[in-house]
Amino acid sequence: MVNVSLFSQITSLLPRDLFRSIVKKHESDKYNKGIDSWTHLISMLFCQFGQANSVRDISNGLRSITGNIHHLGCRQAPSKSSVSYVNEHRTSKVFQEFYYTLYDYIRQQAAFARPALKQIKRKVYLLDASVIPLTLSLYDWAQFRKRKGAMKINLVLDYDGCLPAFADLTKGKSHEVTVARKMKFPPGCVLVFDMGYYDFSWWNNLDSGGVFFVTRAKTNLDYEVIEEYDLTKEKDKGITQSCLIKLCGPKASVDYPQKLRLVRKWDEEKQQELVFLTNNLSWTASTIARVYKERWNIESFFKIIKQNLKIKSFVGTSENSVQIQIWTALITILLLTYLKVKAKYQWHMSNMITFIRMNLFVKINLWSWLDEPFIRQDERKPEQLLLFSG
Repeated sequence: MVNVSLFSQITSLLPRDLFRSIVKKHESDKYNKGIDSWTHLISMLFCQFGQANSVRDISNGLRSITGNIHHLGCRQAPSKSSVSYVNEHRTSKVFQEFYYTLYDYIRQQAAFARPALKQIKRKVYLLDASVIPLTLSLYDWAQFRKRKGAMKINLVLDYDGCLPAFADLTKGKSHEVTVARKMKFPPGCVLVFDMGYYDFSWWNNLDSGGVFFVTRAKTNLDYEVIEEYDLTKEKDKGITQSCLIKLCGPKASVDYPQKLRLVRKWDEEKQQELVFLTNNLSWTASTIARVYKERWNIESFFKIIKQNLKIKSFVGTSENSVQIQIWTALITILLLTYLKVKAKYQWHMSNMITFIRMNLFVKINLWSWLDEPFIRQDERKPEQLLLFSG
């Protein structure tokens, strides 16, 4: 008989000693006037798992489990004023640093496989950004347009497991290339990004650092073909051109003086031509096209967190509270991905999130339920079947 809820069992997976060291480093409990940092974390995780729409929902939800609050490691359920206060005043850096600590910790606990590209032994990263619209009248610090507010999530997704290896939360006005320029990538890795990162000088820095990149070419790209590649051995019959090029134009040729590989592919499904650019001159054209195709995984990641977690509406209006909610959403997706990888049942992420939410405070064994969530028809008791017989 299990005496603790699914939510308690999930939060028990968090390395609390590592969280304490981060709390001590930032002294986030030193002048604590409300709830401590751990209770704050649990409250915001409940906001994500339980789809709480306000601090009142968080407070009432945790108060409703009465004595079971101690199973979560909390002394008492927080009041709505306490949650609101700490969201505004406790630094979001505690949650940001804990995300990266948890990321490293979970990586040691489970093996995360890549969806495809098994033939590429190099580390692959997917880079993109997504805008979260905000109401300017409530979030006046996040001005994006004249009458619109926004926050931007900049992510570098590790293709092995498709989890954020790096995240940066900026105001909507900041350009994604500005954030990308500050990032450091290990030599020999492969970076995949879309046309939002069109900056030849940044590409040159990546090339100088030994980083391979794959991206899309703009229609107005000015270049000179140096050498055409033979396409007879290409497995992908949609490849129409593969060539070595050099950028033209006074600025482009200075910003990126090296040679590039250009690949054209006809997409039969979308009935359009796709043109790829890369600084990897040895891959086949088919491989380059497949590498860029995997960029959809980061689009899928953004879709999952936006549809299933609380990052489109917020329980607080300050910049700090919005950042805390986004970081706890990323912590939540880390936990969920770990559960999905370890479970024997082949869960779809959105289904697993929904079913966990439905059973959040049910007292059943977490791993037994994840491995076999549904009772089979042939396992019903005879008396259950007799109830509906003739």
